[in-house]
Amino acid sequence: MTSQSPVLETRDLTINFGGHYAVNQVSCAFYPGTLTSIVGPNGAGKTTWFNLISGQLKATAGSVHLFGEDITRLSAPARADKGLGRAFQLTNLFPNLTVLENVRLAVASRHRTGYNFWQMASRRRDIIDRAMQFLEQVQLGKRAEYLVAGLPHGDQRKLEVAMLLALEPEVFMFDEPTAGMSVDEVPVILELIADIKRKQDKVILLVEHKMDVVRSLSDRIVVLHNGELVADGEPAEVIASPVVQEAYLGTPQQAAG
Repeated sequence: MTSQSPVLETRDLTINFGGHYAVNQVSCAFYPGTLTSIVGPNGAGKTTWFNLISGQLKATAGSVHLFGEDITRLSAPARADKGLGRAFQLTNLFPNLTVLENVRLAVASRHRTGYNFWQMASRRRDIIDRAMQFLEQVQLGKRAEYLVAGLPHGDQRKLEVAMLLALEPEVFMFDEPTAGMSVDEVPVILELIADIKRKQDKVILLVEHKMDVVRSLSDRIVVLHNGELVADGEPAEVIASPVVQEAYLGTPQQAAG
């Protein structure tokens, strides 16, 4: 893995809110074909780090690099155009459009249908068919004509994943993708993430609290605590480390002898 160049890298990435370092000098590189879970207690800085990577927040110091290019000063949409795809912990949809229209717009955006892309997206059969393929993947094909505002929360999460798939990014960023879903709905999303991973050509970042999900999907675990990276490695090794037992699981470390 390390013989390759990283697809995504943060270098000393830092954000300071009024003297409080929510993320403090976090350096980490991510390689294709790898799913990395980012874990830590509430307030550890996980989502803030995600926001710095995807461009929702501006860094106080440090940098973000995609395929070797410094993208630190780029807006969130510009980063998305370059291949960063983000699914949010809270859904980020167009509530007054139908399920199909939401995905159709994502497909049109990905394939750059021109300035009048709204009209093009609504008329081009290939775009509609492609959008329906993504809806079928998340088991929302039968709800294509439903208004998003009327969807249950779990279906909104599935729609958000469908839109992310439609953007065909090089980096998939999932922030608690199964939050608020019923037990029956969770496997659909986890299988989609596993399918992306099996293709071994994308970077997948996953913020997740459910340790069973982390164990089942991860090639690597990164642990944040108080805004700092405190552990990084293979799942079994990281989960068993004293620093993680204390910081994440709440088990105090034994005093040094």
